[in-house]
Amino acid sequence: MNSCELVTFISAAACAINNCCDKDEVTMLAAIFSQLGDTLSTILTHDEICSQKE
Repeated sequence: MNSCELVTFISAAACAINNCCDKDEVTMLAAIFSQLGDTLSTILTHDEICSQKE
């Protein structure tokens, strides 16, 4: 999957979630996915920094 296909898939998924969930559910999912992305970024950054020190 190339970059354009990936962002198209993500946009389609967002639209599908918005169409099948109520506003409160969409708000909660947005917060959950934001935290998931931030946590994954933190883990990867931590692992990279720690591996450079070894």
